[in-house]
Amino acid sequence: MRIVMVTNNFLPHVGGVARSVATFADYYHRCGHSILVVAPRTEPGPGPLPYEVLDVPAVSMKQGRDLAAPLPVPGYVASAVKRFSPDIIHAHHPFLLGDTALRLAATHGVPLVFTHHTLYEHYTHYAPNDRPSFKLFIMDLATGYANLCTRVFGPSASTATLLRRRGVVTPISIVPSGISVERFSGGDRSGFRKSLDIPPDSFVLGTVGRLAHEKNLAPLAEAMAACIASVSSARAIIVGDGPAAADMQRMFSQYGLTERVRFTGTLTGSALADAYAAMDAFVFTSQSETQGLVLAEAMAAGVPVAAFDAPGVRDIVRHGENGWLVGLPSAASLAFVLRDAVSLPLPARQRLQEGARRTAAAYTVRECGERALAAYAALLIAGRRKHPSSMTIRESAWEGTRRRMTAEWELWQMRLRATKSLLASSDA
Repeated sequence: MRIVMVTNNFLPHVGGVARSVATFADYYHRCGHSILVVAPRTEPGPGPLPYEVLDVPAVSMKQGRDLAAPLPVPGYVASAVKRFSPDIIHAHHPFLLGDTALRLAATHGVPLVFTHHTLYEHYTHYAPNDRPSFKLFIMDLATGYANLCTRVFGPSASTATLLRRRGVVTPISIVPSGISVERFSGGDRSGFRKSLDIPPDSFVLGTVGRLAHEKNLAPLAEAMAACIASVSSARAIIVGDGPAAADMQRMFSQYGLTERVRFTGTLTGSALADAYAAMDAFVFTSQSETQGLVLAEAMAAGVPVAAFDAPGVRDIVRHGENGWLVGLPSAASLAFVLRDAVSLPLPARQRLQEGARRTAAAYTVRECGERALAAYAALLIAGRRKHPSSMTIRESAWEGTRRRMTAEWELWQMRLRATKSLLASSDA
């Protein structure tokens, strides 16, 4: 198959979407498929990759996130995709280059797949107008976009349920992002602890991710601090960077715990695997995830997870089997669970560790990649049955134009409906 993957985030960024796209692209390539990744570029790329990447000129919109706005160069992208001759267009965002993906699929008459990676309403604080009505507007746009696609990939069953509840009628396939279980299961626990001057017998709480306010990190820091303050052997490792890092550091400082908490900054590769291995419990409080890739990574390292119950989280964290699912999303409830985790006898702790490893085995790159490829293949078979290739060249050219015009009209209708809802809710 010839697969075009269109994304607003790609390497060298280390966010969940960029890592997911790179992981799937690499697996598809290894399976013998041809891959073209279309992504904005504002800085030097990650170096040579085994598949083709089309760098779209863009302007950085960081504001606490690795996001870039592509410049309007539709002919540049369209020409490259035409030369590539795609079988599938796969969009990873409903905005910015997501519109381009919709137009490309219409022009070439191929299926459009959309992975709903993010609950976008949790990110509206990056926009100038962060009101409840604007959150609904963003949700309407994402739902409307999903309904213009041929197939939606939901990274978890709970996310698929949420999308249907919001009005997505396009068929949804559950396709999580895969991880390299082998890489994350082989970290250097003792070496990493030694490098951070953490005693070998410490109970280490840890978290990994972008340190941004939409990740709901205030209760995480408060719960960690409360636990560490009450347990002399407890320590913490915070992996990642972002605008919320300073607030977290202040929280630990207020408890007098600066010397017992390590902020490592962003880690990748073997250093990230080592960080997971150094932890005894992984702590997660985000309620904006559709999967939570770091949860599977932590479990691959045999680290049980303590997390707030939320979509995407409840699909992987099973209370008493591979961690602790906290039903009441408060710092006090989480701190209670963490103190309980520290006091667990060794056999109970080992059972949770084994449960975590068993869970991670279902999130291998191969398992998730094969799910996606099977969905692509089914779409292509269905398309061939519906549209047998018997048109002349002239008829085919006109059909492409007609599809493009239809897609453009549907895009504007979708935006108009969302805008009407925004205005109605603003007036209410």
